[in-house]
Amino acid sequence: MATTEQLQERIKELKKSKKAIILAHYYTRPEVQQVADFVGDSLQLARAAQGTDADIILFAGVHFMGETAKVLSPDKKVLIPDPEAGCSLADSCPADDFARFIEAHPGHTVVSYVHTSVAVKALTDLVCTSSNALQVVSSIPESTPVIFGPDRNLGSYIKSMTGRKNMVIWDGACHVHERFSLEAILRLKSEHPGARVLVHPECKQQIVLIADHVGSTAALLDYARKSDADEFIVVTEPGIIFKMQEACPDKRFIPAPPTDSSCACNDCSYMKLITLPKIIDTLENELNAIEIPEEVAKKAIKPILRMLEIK
Repeated sequence: MATTEQLQERIKELKKSKKAIILAHYYTRPEVQQVADFVGDSLQLARAAQGTDADIILFAGVHFMGETAKVLSPDKKVLIPDPEAGCSLADSCPADDFARFIEAHPGHTVVSYVHTSVAVKALTDLVCTSSNALQVVSSIPESTPVIFGPDRNLGSYIKSMTGRKNMVIWDGACHVHERFSLEAILRLKSEHPGARVLVHPECKQQIVLIADHVGSTAALLDYARKSDADEFIVVTEPGIIFKMQEACPDKRFIPAPPTDSSCACNDCSYMKLITLPKIIDTLENELNAIEIPEEVAKKAIKPILRMLEIK
């Protein structure tokens, strides 16, 4: 059986011969992040996909991320290592149901979180990520009613931060961020009183309220870099800890546990489907290419580009 180093070396060879790049999300396995040309959150990865001159983009992440890359780079071949790498949040918002929800709220500006299918994005006026959701919603006139979907926790957080009264929220959630245990986090905080609590806004409100800092994965990483604290309790998918530890080797990062006491971590099972052997097989055989109907892509590109324009 090949070692991790041998697999990674083979991937480097394939990237060169195929003129391919690998974009990886922070939640993927450490060994996958190590072979990526760029590691980031959803917004950073969308920008990287838009700017590449590679022939092939291999997206080490979940399916909707590959769709976004394909919309932004229609002339590129976009591959995903595992077609089963979906997203519980995206699955919580079927396009047909969301279309009916929009019809039930006429006159609303529709904002969809990037964690949605391309079909949902095609129904949308503006797309956002957790990095820029506040800026996106704030860019809409206060008098204009807003639909926000699909994440109810992120939507509630943005609603509270903006003070909007005219914002209706789709009832969806991420299975990872829903599972964090408030009691376990408070217990960790009592055991590590100097630790800063870093929370992703997809978490429930009672967990957001105890945070020292709330932000996207990229924002949490940046906060950890700049903070004078030595310890952090990380309340998001623990894949980000690899980059946190890499950036801050002298600091300690403690993953927050889920409500299931039998497990000490809270992995995204979909992100962990991406492995080195699957990346090799996908690149060698150019498997699992993302295809999007032209009409859907034409509709989806507009709100995605508007998202990228908002700073």
